[in-house]
Amino acid sequence: MMPLHLKKGRDGEAAAMQYLQKQGYRIICQNWRYKNLEVDIIAEEDNILVFVEVKTRTSHAYGMPYEFVDYAKQAKLTRAANHYIAAMKHGGEIRFDIVSILYAAESKTYDMRLIRDAFWPD
Repeated sequence: MMPLHLKKGRDGEAAAMQYLQKQGYRIICQNWRYKNLEVDIIAEEDNILVFVEVKTRTSHAYGMPYEFVDYAKQAKLTRAANHYIAAMKHGGEIRFDIVSILYAAESKTYDMRLIRDAFWPD
């Protein structure tokens, strides 16, 4: 059986993919990996390649989910994106978005917030 925190994350990613598709994103892949690096969702919106980090939390007691995409996480995402760009020989625009999700277990609902262009690598 999958640990609860992993199931919560996987369910959050699935909800985020549906949400992004409704926003007009075209999903290219999910959970793209290169060695120890991972991008939750790689998508395209208006001919821009978008690397999406999904953060799901059940409480905002320690901060909003998007606040957990700290500098170290941004650096890992940037490295992963650079490997993807090189592998796919992508030459166009890119962007980093965050889908911040608060999951209410009692009502089984997701409160989602899309942050476009959430950060830019150094």
